[in-house]
This record gives sequence, C-alpha cells and structure tokens, in this order.
Amino acid sequence: MKYNWQLPDWPNFNYDDSVIDGIVLSFALETGEMKGLLDALPDAVRQETILEFMMAEAIKTSEIEGEFFSRQDIMSSLKKQLGIGGNLGHIKDRRSNGVAELMVAVGTSYQRDFTESLLKRWHKILMKDYNHVSAGSYRKGEEPMQIVSGAVGREVVHFLAPDSGQVSREMKVFVKWYNEFRVNKDDIKRIFIKTAIAHLYFETIHPFEDGNGRIGRAIAEKCLSESLGRPVLIGLSSTIEKERTKYYNALKAAQRTLEITEWIQYFSEVILESQKSAKRIVLFTLNKVKFLDKHKPELNERAFKAILKMFDMGTTGFEGGMTAKKYLSINKTSRATATRDLQDLVSKKVLIQEGEGRSVRYLLNIN
Repeated sequence: MKYNWQLPDWPNFNYDDSVIDGIVLSFALETGEMKGLLDALPDAVRQETILEFMMAEAIKTSEIEGEFFSRQDIMSSLKKQLGIGGNLGHIKDRRSNGVAELMVAVGTSYQRDFTESLLKRWHKILMKDYNHVSAGSYRKGEEPMQIVSGAVGREVVHFLAPDSGQVSREMKVFVKWYNEFRVNKDDIKRIFIKTAIAHLYFETIHPFEDGNGRIGRAIAEKCLSESLGRPVLIGLSSTIEKERTKYYNALKAAQRTLEITEWIQYFSEVILESQKSAKRIVLFTLNKVKFLDKHKPELNERAFKAILKMFDMGTTGFEGGMTAKKYLSINKTSRATATRDLQDLVSKKVLIQEGEGRSVRYLLNIN
C-alpha cells in the first residue's frame, strides 16, 4: 500500500470544492453571530469567556492524545501565562504549563509569519517538560514513524510517515505551500480549503517525535484566524474529541490518496461545529454571570462555594447533578446541614430538584 506522500504527484491535492457550499454559508452566519456576542460582552465577562474557552480547548487537545490534566492546573497555567489573577495555587502537573502556553502563543501570534522557526518554537513550548522528547527539533533516527494500534505481535499499521531524513525537505515545501496559498478574508470557502489541507499536510509529514496532533490543530486555528484577519474562538479540539474515531478514520482515508474531497467536506464540518461549540461556551459564561449576579446576595458561603463548583464543570455540567453527599464533601459539613442548604436553594429557585429518596439530585436553574 502506498500513502499520499509516496505518490508521484505529491503534494498536489485535488478536490471538488462545491461540496462545502452549504457549510460555508452556515459558518458565515455563525461566525457573524459569534463576533456580535463577543463584542457586546463587558470586558470582565469577555475575559472570563476567553479563559473558559481556552481551558476547554487545552483540556480536549490533550485528551485526544490520551493525556488528562485537571481543570485547576490548566486554569492556573493559563492565568500565569496571561498574567492575571492573584493566588493561582500549586500546579501539580507541570506539563499543563506547556499546553496552556501553547494556547496563548497561538492566540496571540496569529499574525506572525508562518515559518519553520515558529512551529519549532510551538513544539518547544508544548513539550518542554517531556523528558523523552527533543523539544523544538524535528525527529531523527532511522526508526520509522508509524501510527499503530493493537496488542504486541498483532499491531495494525494505520499510517507510515516519511523517513526522518526527508522531514526537513518536506517541511520547507510545506511552509512554502502555506505561504503561497493566498486567501482573501471574505472568501470563506478558500479559507476552509487551506485550513483543511494545512492540517492534513502537516499530519502526513509528522515531523516531530511527539505532539504532532496538538501542533497540527494549532496550525488549523492559526490558519483560520490569520485568514479571517481576527482572533477566532473556535473549539476544534473539543469537536474532534467528541468523535475521535471518526476523525482518525477520515485522516487515515485522506492519507492514502491525493483526491481529498471527502476530507475537505469532513474538516469543514468540524470547523462549523467547532464554531457552534464555541458559541455555546460564550452563552454559558454569559448565563453564569447573570445567574451569579442575580442569586449571589441570597447565598450563604457554603452555597456559593457549591454553586461555583457546579459552574466549574463548564458546559458539560456537574456530572450527576449536585447531591447532599457532594455538597458535604465540598463544604466539609454535616449531612443535615447539606440537606437543609439544598432545600433552601430549591425554595429560592436557585436549584431544581429531580428524583426522590436516594436518587434525588439538584440541577442549576439555568437555561
């Protein structure tokens, strides 16, 4: 079997761009609404929204690669990078600093020239606390770079990347292609095509020992923001993580051919859903601020702490809702006090009670 980079016409991709006409129109509407929402937010709420968004993306881009960081570590790392907040608390896993710093770097450098040096810098930021990786350098050695699955002795090779000796040349051609692929900020279709190909092209070369997936998604985010001429809040990693298998299957199929119409359509659908996902985070944060402004005066210290904990779980919500057991764990109080507080919150319409007896749970009274 030959992969795309082994074909005679590599890297001359071909495709039918008419398949994304409807997607492009939908995105134009979504991104316009998103920009309007952000512009209308007060500065403090906008900052909180961007933090919530960046935290969700930092967590999901790591989860796709099988790494799981706590929300507290990611939030503390992000605030540290942005220079905001007071006592940030102890960061337990130092690797969270890397993914947080990368999020900030990508968001603030979307107008910087796209160069090999920029990509190596991103990789050095991301992988600086990984002892097994040569951070900021292309892979070396004669061992093949393979994407495999399955038990030892029964491995299935999904993809074989170009040899290490070819990486430097391939990356020079890739960066040249990226910079010569000119787009107008009003031509969303061409922006989608460039973004989809840039991600596929980079993932095919797979130039680093580790971190290629995270850098590849960062390239897609930069491409969108750079092409549209403004920072774009878009949840690519959150969308991909929801249907990880579908993403890998689409990537696998695209890496075996230079006819990539299906990949263009798939990745364009991901971009559209990612914009919708980001909009949900904006609306969630706005509702959170309104909710707390309305109810904070009637909350005691214990209740306020529990409500914040529920909101901390983001748009996915507090799994299973709040219970007396969770409440007393959060506040280190008695079951009787927890039950009394929760019933009081229901009477004040702060929480909604569902179920009865041992299955009773409490949800935030928020749309």
